[in-house]
Amino acid sequence: MSRLAQACLVAGLAAAGAAHAQEPTMADDPYQWLEDVTGERQLAWVRARNAKTDAALASTPEFKAMEAGIREVLDSDAKIPGVQKMGNYYYNFWKDRNHERGVWRRTTLEEYRKPNPAWETILDLDALNKAEGENWVWHGADCLRPSYERCLVALSRGGADADVTREFDMNSRTWIKDGFFRPEAKGGLGWIDQDTVYVYTDFGDGSLTESGYPRIAKRWKRGTPLESAEVVYEGRADDMYIAAVHDDTPGFERDFVSRTIAFYNDELYLVGKDGKLARIDVPNSASAGVKREWLTVELREPWTVGGRTYAAGSLLAADFDGFMAGKREFEVLFEPTERSSLASVTWTRSHLVLNVLEDVKNRLHVLTPGKDGWKRSEFVGAPAFGTLGVSAVDSDESDAVWLTATDYLTPTTLSLATIGQQPEQLKSMPSFFDSSTQVIEQHFATSKDGTRVPYFLVRPKDLALDGKAPTLLYGYGGFEVSLTPGYSGGLGRAWLSRGGVYVVANIRGGGEYGPRWHQAALKANRHKAYEDMAAVAQDLVARKITSPQHLGVQGGSNGGLLTGNMLTQYPELFGAVVVQVPLLDMKRYNKLLAGASWMAEYGNPDTADWEFIQTFSPYHLFDPAREYPPVIFLTSTRDDRVHPGHARKMAAKMIDAGKDVTYFENIEGGHGGAANNAQAAHMSALAYAFLWQRLSQPARAKK
Repeated sequence: MSRLAQACLVAGLAAAGAAHAQEPTMADDPYQWLEDVTGERQLAWVRARNAKTDAALASTPEFKAMEAGIREVLDSDAKIPGVQKMGNYYYNFWKDRNHERGVWRRTTLEEYRKPNPAWETILDLDALNKAEGENWVWHGADCLRPSYERCLVALSRGGADADVTREFDMNSRTWIKDGFFRPEAKGGLGWIDQDTVYVYTDFGDGSLTESGYPRIAKRWKRGTPLESAEVVYEGRADDMYIAAVHDDTPGFERDFVSRTIAFYNDELYLVGKDGKLARIDVPNSASAGVKREWLTVELREPWTVGGRTYAAGSLLAADFDGFMAGKREFEVLFEPTERSSLASVTWTRSHLVLNVLEDVKNRLHVLTPGKDGWKRSEFVGAPAFGTLGVSAVDSDESDAVWLTATDYLTPTTLSLATIGQQPEQLKSMPSFFDSSTQVIEQHFATSKDGTRVPYFLVRPKDLALDGKAPTLLYGYGGFEVSLTPGYSGGLGRAWLSRGGVYVVANIRGGGEYGPRWHQAALKANRHKAYEDMAAVAQDLVARKITSPQHLGVQGGSNGGLLTGNMLTQYPELFGAVVVQVPLLDMKRYNKLLAGASWMAEYGNPDTADWEFIQTFSPYHLFDPAREYPPVIFLTSTRDDRVHPGHARKMAAKMIDAGKDVTYFENIEGGHGGAANNAQAAHMSALAYAFLWQRLSQPARAKK
């Protein structure tokens, strides 16, 4: 099982909970009634706010032109169709103006090399929705090798994280009658063989964790009731997520159970032929992956084993069978420095490709195992600058990889490369805006405790350093997520082309410098992420790029918590704030949807942790007597990951206090905020219109 597959198995599933929150305690929180997601009174409040927002921002010809420009980018047929190789075909899921919900399609490599490949449609979601009267959103397909004739297709209503899984026949292009079916829930279904699957889902009362994730993984035989499926592993109620997976690598077929206790607290078990589980004995904080004969371990904390201590952020490799037999002999494949961290790894048939970040810039290295250890070499033909992505075309059959390259001003390119040979560029995104007048810079701000915080700056080459440029500062700062340069036609058209400056801050809490960068802003140290963001804002002003009245800040999800804290803790630094699908009420976040699964990041507000959590809970930091910059809250009714009640309650609280608040809630769309390109374009245009309206004006007099 690849490291990437393992990461997806244990961490890429952040959603949970019922559609409604716990019963309100109105004496404690007069706005708690807004947590009822689909109540008539609540949705009436939402629709009234939406109408007011659209009237204020979306009714002008300028807005409609901007929205159309963003929609044109999203709908463009010139986008690069990312593909997944299965057998002799290359599969792609595609959305454009004529395919609002998208089509699942395939082609051959010969066709894919052409500017306009001929595609064979496998499944048309728009047609399916029309036929079934549904609003399905694509969540992916798992097809059974080696024939890839049977697929388990996941579909979500309106973009929610909860989904259904249905069995599909690739040859007849039909759903298999009485085939495998998983009812709507958080969880998954994965092949073992044609007549057996692993299933982890909502099996009824007591089968979910307190976070709302699957607590039980089962082995399910075709033709038998789901209720009779054999339990493979049963976790605890206070675990986060339980899952099982079959590794179908030819010659190395194995089965694994994953127990996620909390974020970055995992256990991985090998399922024996007798059904007994053997734990892969590595630190719970580490990320373990198994591929063919190799075990890889990426450390988040120092580990002493076999008489040696390995540094946090290191990547180790060992013979898997030897390790399970008790040998603790590792080779260090990567060790971080103060400036570098491991971004990702990719296996090909004969090599392991390391993608390393050096001061938030990608560098690729190739490792080749052999009798005399691991040989190291550079990746031939990798671009010298930009964000690089590398993934295997088929890690069991070849040494070919997909190589993507991009930056803020350079449209993404896709190349096909065989390790050791010059890449062949196959596709490139068109230029959606004129970037010739722009320049990218990297600077470092100094945070409150003296830490150097990198940030990227995109500005006009002839920018006058007079502090008047409308500037958008973006950040995230959580869950070890790294923000690297990437091309956005929508951002370019709606912001950069109008003369706006764009800034991305690589603050602590992220993964830009590995686990240490993430761990530096956990729990009681959360304030360091916010101090970093404030330091970048102050550095922009010191460089005379902009000034507070012309500086806006934007973030979503954990980034919405970030911007909520910029709003409440540093209001004097900003002229406008965009808060998207946010966490804001940190007293109740663990009781709302997936919130309980994030306590390893923020702490548990039902314990003494509340003493420090309340210092970064925007809902509680709000002071009606204080002056705040204009703010827009953007969220989604169908977000079943971060509860829309966070944004609703904060907006209502501020509105009642007479503050300058704009609010818009998409009625569907999930945590991404939109279920189709039209909705995505509208949500993006609202944010940009709000920011430009507030930041491009002359300085306003203080009240």
